[in-house]
Amino acid sequence: MVMDQHLCPYGLKSKWLLERQGFDVEDHHLTTREETDAFKQKHDVKTTPQAFIGGERIGGYEALRERLTSYEKSSDKKTYTPVLMIFAISALMALAVSWGLLGDVLAVRTVELFAAFAMTALALQKLQDVERFSTMFLNYDLLAQRKVGYGYVYPFAEVVAGVLMIGGGAAALIGAPIALFIGTIGAISVYKAVYVDKRDLKCACVGGDSNVPLGFVSLTENLVMMAMGIWIPLKAFVF
Repeated sequence: MVMDQHLCPYGLKSKWLLERQGFDVEDHHLTTREETDAFKQKHDVKTTPQAFIGGERIGGYEALRERLTSYEKSSDKKTYTPVLMIFAISALMALAVSWGLLGDVLAVRTVELFAAFAMTALALQKLQDVERFSTMFLNYDLLAQRKVGYGYVYPFAEVVAGVLMIGGGAAALIGAPIALFIGTIGAISVYKAVYVDKRDLKCACVGGDSNVPLGFVSLTENLVMMAMGIWIPLKAFVF
């Protein structure tokens, strides 16, 4: 659909995908609501765009993408991609900051920044929809199951701990016990749900609408928070 105040993004993506696959594309614009409704009625479809290859109707963008690539849409397909991308970007940010400010990417501070950046990024994902996060969180978190309000507090506690640890110094000492508390509860909860009860659950670590499976990655996230909660006071008062 191409109108003065609307340009269909899926139409553009469909055309781009076909051209990438080497097709010569004949693009028919639907410029009015009447044309669009007539097209839908003619082909007995509910949405536009519709792609045709050799006279055969393939369907909308998702159907076209599935036909031309190895992509297979599945709302229930579990994947670690979201959390792994957050970890990767957090690591790059930590390396960049350490290189720029300390001139040393191998400093201990790089690891601290990585953990803090990752915590903050994960918390931001949860804060997009605290209601949905808290619902998914209740499936496995032991404290939230006893105190439902904890599910609403958790994302804010995580982002506060992460930001304070980014600040370092006295701020990090304030954030450390928060990280230790939520990390310990989280690690115990994940371990019980996955390795003791053998439950097949989705992790709320990147928000309430994710398909990240609850498992080793989720446990690692909580263990890292625990480690940071222990390491920061040790570094300040012992080493």
